[in-house]
Amino acid sequence: MYEDVLRLLKSAPLPSGQPDLAVPILTIIGEANAKTHDFSQAERSLNDAASLCDTSASPSCGYVILARGLLASELNQSPSADRLFGETLTFARSRKEPLLETYALLNLGYESLEEGRFDEAIDRSDAAYRIASALGARRIELITQLNVAWAYYKLGDSEKALELAAKSVQLAAQLGDVRDQENELTNIGYIYMDERRFDLAAQSFQQALGLARGINAKEDIYNALRVMARLALQTGDLADASQYARQALDIARQDGNHLDELYPTLVQGQIAARRGSTGEAETAFHQVETDKDCPVFLKWEAEHSLARLYEDEQHRDAADHEYQTALAAFEGARDDVRHEDSQISFLTNARRIYDDYVQFLVVSKKPGEALRWADFSRARTLSEGLGLLPKGGSVGPPPLDAQQIARHAGGTILFYWLGEEQSYLWAITPQKVGLFQLPPAAEIKTRVERYRKAIIEQRESTSTASDDGAALYRILVEPAKDLLPKNISSKDAENGKIFIVPDGTLNSLNFETLLVPSSRGETKDEPKQHYWIEDATISSAGSLRILQASNAANRKGAGNLLLFGDAIAPNDNFPPLPKAAIEMESIQKHFPPGEQQVFRRDRASPPSYLASKPERFSYIHFVAHGTASRLSPLDSAIVLSRALSKDSAGANADEDSYKLYARDIIRYPLRAELVTISTCRSAGERAYSGEGLVGLSWAFVRAGAHHVIGALWDVSDSSTPQLMDELYSELKKGEPPDVALRNAKLTLLRSGSSFRKPFFWAPFQLYTGS
Repeated sequence: MYEDVLRLLKSAPLPSGQPDLAVPILTIIGEANAKTHDFSQAERSLNDAASLCDTSASPSCGYVILARGLLASELNQSPSADRLFGETLTFARSRKEPLLETYALLNLGYESLEEGRFDEAIDRSDAAYRIASALGARRIELITQLNVAWAYYKLGDSEKALELAAKSVQLAAQLGDVRDQENELTNIGYIYMDERRFDLAAQSFQQALGLARGINAKEDIYNALRVMARLALQTGDLADASQYARQALDIARQDGNHLDELYPTLVQGQIAARRGSTGEAETAFHQVETDKDCPVFLKWEAEHSLARLYEDEQHRDAADHEYQTALAAFEGARDDVRHEDSQISFLTNARRIYDDYVQFLVVSKKPGEALRWADFSRARTLSEGLGLLPKGGSVGPPPLDAQQIARHAGGTILFYWLGEEQSYLWAITPQKVGLFQLPPAAEIKTRVERYRKAIIEQRESTSTASDDGAALYRILVEPAKDLLPKNISSKDAENGKIFIVPDGTLNSLNFETLLVPSSRGETKDEPKQHYWIEDATISSAGSLRILQASNAANRKGAGNLLLFGDAIAPNDNFPPLPKAAIEMESIQKHFPPGEQQVFRRDRASPPSYLASKPERFSYIHFVAHGTASRLSPLDSAIVLSRALSKDSAGANADEDSYKLYARDIIRYPLRAELVTISTCRSAGERAYSGEGLVGLSWAFVRAGAHHVIGALWDVSDSSTPQLMDELYSELKKGEPPDVALRNAKLTLLRSGSSFRKPFFWAPFQLYTGS
């Protein structure tokens, strides 16, 4: 394409004395030469254009600066490119040229991508997208969305990346933009490959390669080949992996692109390692990790590969060093992620390194070290936000005394690690730490999802559901039975505390619903099969660090109440809750009138919460609808009444003014003993690697609440008022939140009514904060 442009523009002499024509022609020639890697000619053309701009006020002069930025980008001179695109942006804004402003922001976003500043890339690309949308510049809209999708992928948020990428492919097809279509198909293949959906990945890559070859886009052919080599390696087809890597490497060498040689070189090293060619593999990995131009994500992958190579060769000290080096490289990259919602997903990128290192340490008979590193990967964003961990994870995990943490928390801790090949359970008491092997994550996930679905559909009594509930207890809890408290009654609940530190799919499981088997030789004193809640007081925590900082000395009954609910329905999607007023009355009666502040109907709005000085209250309770955003968890919200502020036309100034967002909640520090979010799915919709479920419950813990009650699924408007009445009755007696919630649930479980089903009492989960 660029060759055709050059032939056409060079077929006639430059217009003399007409800078308004000469400047854009020279600019286009310079850009085309840059794209075809004729850099010296590109520089001459752009210098000529710049000279004309020195004596002319041509409106095209801003595009000369832009083109010089593109040339710097092609030369891999990112700092210069970033500076020139910044100058372009200043030029465009000073002259009110929105199209040029869009191009500047688009390219600034691309440079951020290339430098690994992914959340900055999203900010810049989104800004470009908004201007492009206003101008109707659909192709620029497309390119910005391509960049945003890739940024989310690199931040570890595959779900959001896949949604954006799929929309981009459709738009590219509509616009007849083959190149961007095949680029995004390659990116979609990456996502499928990471999710181990290899058939879909292969389909995307093959389609992208066919389109790239159809338009002879050499760079894109290279991109498809290098990732097809990685896919073939993961599926065990070493012959295809070797062929694709060699073809990609040939293209990189023909173009003289040293950086592009690193990707297939890494794959060739991984192939050599699989074939037992240790020396060849080690050389390739060292070549990649020590290259001064190596991107950080490729560096940590090379170091991870080197660690596994040394582990296979039984060079355990060298393997340990490389694992820590790889994790330091990753953590250094994470330190550069600025936005909290981006930090939440970023740890996904290192999940396999952490998994392999934890396995390595366990096999090396270092279970304490394995636990220290496993816990370091948990609730990182939450812990940093609460000040429990310093920012700058590249220094590694701080010391950890697990038994002291169990002593401080006042119970037994069950810490889970779900691995691809092997999972683990650490059972921690004040006296002892036990380590137990569990099945791989996939096996556990299947049972958890099936059992959870049966409970939500109230099919927990079917044989399949009963088998799953019993099997999950047998897999997840029974190995540690000798370290667990025995048959705790309601009166002795304080001595039967269990703290779950879950992983992966276990974040969506309420352990209280697991089925404890009946004892052999059953007697009147030995119960039949029953829910685990009848034996123990169970709560959840994001990490051992958070338990270490938890408020062990619970407030005994005293305190004041901030209560929001019975809001005016903002629209048909959130109809009135018939029993909201009843639930609120059942809570209010447990507090003296002077110790409660209640917001209902039109007063129950987000601004009212933010203005109420919530840090003054011991107990905060919401009776409302809730939304859980899977793709953007900090956009999860409590649905209240619309804010009363109006614009000059008398309409609501903000259509979403009825939503109290998670991202706003975390900005207002709390000291509450307990926050209860009596809304649907308030615990969150999606568990992030290392961070757990992120939603409204996470936000209130992040704000500083000592305990938070959130819901794992839609709560019942019929049973919840009774449960909450019992909860506050127990709190009034002086019970701590975990014991109070358990006793309230047992009241429903033993009621003999339909409310005995776990669907009604089990959605509510207690989360321990700091």
